[in-house]
Amino acid sequence: MILAKLAYKSLLNRRASVLLTLFTIAISVMLLLSIERVRIDAKSSFSNTISGTDLIVGARTGDIQLLLSSVFRIGHTNNGVSWKSYQYITSQRGVKWSIPISLGDSHKGQAVLGTTLDYFSHYRFAKKQNLTFNKGHPFAVINEVVLGSEVANKLGYKLNDSIVISHGMGNTSFHHHDDNPFKVVGILNPTGTPVDKTLHIPLAAIDLIHGGKASHEHEHEHDEHNNLVGHPKQITAFLMGFNSPLYTLQIRRNINQYKPEALLGIMPTVTLKELWEMLAIVEKILLLFSAVVVLVSLLGMLTTLLANLSQRRRELAILRSVGARPWHLFTLISIESLLTTLLGCLVGSALYYLVIFSASGYLQSHAGISVNITMLSYYELGLIGVIMAAGFVIGLIPATRAYFYSLSDGMSIKA
Repeated sequence: MILAKLAYKSLLNRRASVLLTLFTIAISVMLLLSIERVRIDAKSSFSNTISGTDLIVGARTGDIQLLLSSVFRIGHTNNGVSWKSYQYITSQRGVKWSIPISLGDSHKGQAVLGTTLDYFSHYRFAKKQNLTFNKGHPFAVINEVVLGSEVANKLGYKLNDSIVISHGMGNTSFHHHDDNPFKVVGILNPTGTPVDKTLHIPLAAIDLIHGGKASHEHEHEHDEHNNLVGHPKQITAFLMGFNSPLYTLQIRRNINQYKPEALLGIMPTVTLKELWEMLAIVEKILLLFSAVVVLVSLLGMLTTLLANLSQRRRELAILRSVGARPWHLFTLISIESLLTTLLGCLVGSALYYLVIFSASGYLQSHAGISVNITMLSYYELGLIGVIMAAGFVIGLIPATRAYFYSLSDGMSIKA
């Protein structure tokens, strides 16, 4: 206890250099914990870009290609799913809900998605979060559109604005529909997913964009929901939810063996995991960066301790003169380095929470990373334990030098 108090007073006496070392360690701990939290939650958020969906069904391509085209709007499939097949598959026992989606059109480079009102009821992201509206409401008639948050912000749209949607992925719109624009009736809250970059219109409106007549034929029907759906010839893909996981496996097998057309059913959670494994190099780079940051800070502490030690040889000699043994000085220096590392870890942890709390909203809305602000996990505490151990081991180097200094210097050290 006496040595601990002496070490504490010694640190206070050299507070300028100690604070600099402590700050370096704190920054490294903050960066390490922040990078690890973002890495872990990025993986979780990536896996939860689409959540609560049991199956995605589309034309038979590859699992990852279907996932990228239907969920991330990356690439496209050459074929679609016939409406007849969609109706047959979704009428099977055990199907709780289904969401048809039709892609391939755009507005000023932003993806247009044709779907039904079930999309706003059943689509989930992150940890099964519902889509919510910042302004307005879902589309109710065929010429209404709901915008993702990024579309509205980037293009400066607001409620009741009129826009013309293009056929295909170009930036020009079909002249047939210049006099038949879509009215903005809803703007979604940010999700950090491809939903933010998407314009959502009724499935029946896809026929309108393509110059079809099916949509107009149903405009006067009494069934408003059917009016929004229409009778498309085919769709890009559809999402499904089931009453039980047993139905998921059974119907997935039936879809993959479906005779009328070549279809593919994928479980998004499994395919997302496969996709993330392809990006494992990113994880390794982040881990390496974290390790380098900590190593640099600890080496900085070692450099400071060794530099200070040369200036403290008279102090150590005086301690020897009043009865301190070499092992006392060894222990004193070791405690000093351990206290510095401990305080650095505590300050770094506090900075970590400050940074994560401040950046969580931005990460969610702009990067799609849902950050969990919770107590440090056993894994994170383990990382801090490793830093403490490394700080202690590094502190043994100047402590050992102090031990031998005390043996050789005695009282003969000169100013």
